[in-house]
Amino acid sequence: MADDGELTNPLFDFAALSGLSPITERIYLFVLRMGHAAASAVAEHFSITPLDASQHLNTLRSLGLLAQRQGDGGEYTPVDPRYSLRAIASRLNDAVLHIRDQIPELAERYDHGTTTTQDSLETRVLGDPEAVAGWYARLQLQANHEFMAFDRPPYLSASMNPLEETVLSRGVEWRAVYTADSFRDGDIWDEVARWAAEGEQARVVPTLPIKLAIADRSIALVSLTLTAETHEILVTESGPLVEALCDLFEFYWERALPVPTSRRLEDVEEAFRSGDGRWKSSTGRGPTKDEQAILALIGAGLTDDVIARQLGVSTRTLRRRSQDLMLELGADNRFQLGLEAGRRGWL
Repeated sequence: MADDGELTNPLFDFAALSGLSPITERIYLFVLRMGHAAASAVAEHFSITPLDASQHLNTLRSLGLLAQRQGDGGEYTPVDPRYSLRAIASRLNDAVLHIRDQIPELAERYDHGTTTTQDSLETRVLGDPEAVAGWYARLQLQANHEFMAFDRPPYLSASMNPLEETVLSRGVEWRAVYTADSFRDGDIWDEVARWAAEGEQARVVPTLPIKLAIADRSIALVSLTLTAETHEILVTESGPLVEALCDLFEFYWERALPVPTSRRLEDVEEAFRSGDGRWKSSTGRGPTKDEQAILALIGAGLTDDVIARQLGVSTRTLRRRSQDLMLELGADNRFQLGLEAGRRGWL
């Protein structure tokens, strides 16, 4: 005869929704298989006390899954699941419909509690960190086609976005522009690389003027402050303002460099190469793979220590290579190096 554990299957996901514990569910399956059982038999089979067994059985009886016989030691018998489970499913469906009916009123109360008296229906200002985080999550969850973001410190939380994987799995195009400061923590490289593998398009610039998130080009969050102590965020659905913020994003996106998703020098070229072949030199020799990586990361505004760590070389070696590049290209500093590299088609 099959063990009761073998009867557990996805049909019993209702157990968690009904508040049944795993052992209560197993007891139900046991009685269902046996056809009838007393509390003493359940206690012996599951190595629990008779009192605990009675409590679990009465819980199942209160849900309409079991019935208790009169006499015969008060044995419990299963109710035909074609009827008992259908009744439970109906009750759960009614509860879901009730929750859905409450959403408009609760949403109105939420909006009232997180906005100021000066807010319009299209634009509101948030100052509470939890409200800011809640709206950022809301934008991600309601994005159906496109999500654009400026990522820069300070951050509200220590870890990166846990919802991004869900959004990407729905086929939403996700583009993010990071700053050099975004990568001060070495772990960020690993997370950005992981999101890139999931489908995120990521680029990097030296600095960004604001923090920004835009969903489907219809609603945007934009920072009004950039300190760790205050968190004022503007939420807007104003068409002209959202359009202007989209233009701002595209402006930085076009001027940003792709974030390398590999730390191996031989793979950096493909990570940084753009579709227009801008890495090709217009005159003279072309850059080596090492030089491409160094110039790209210098252009992104990263420090020598960060660049050296990502490329797997010492800071001293990196500085020597940078000096060699400046000497060859006739540049006196990093800024001039970037200009000359761009003029030659190396950037």
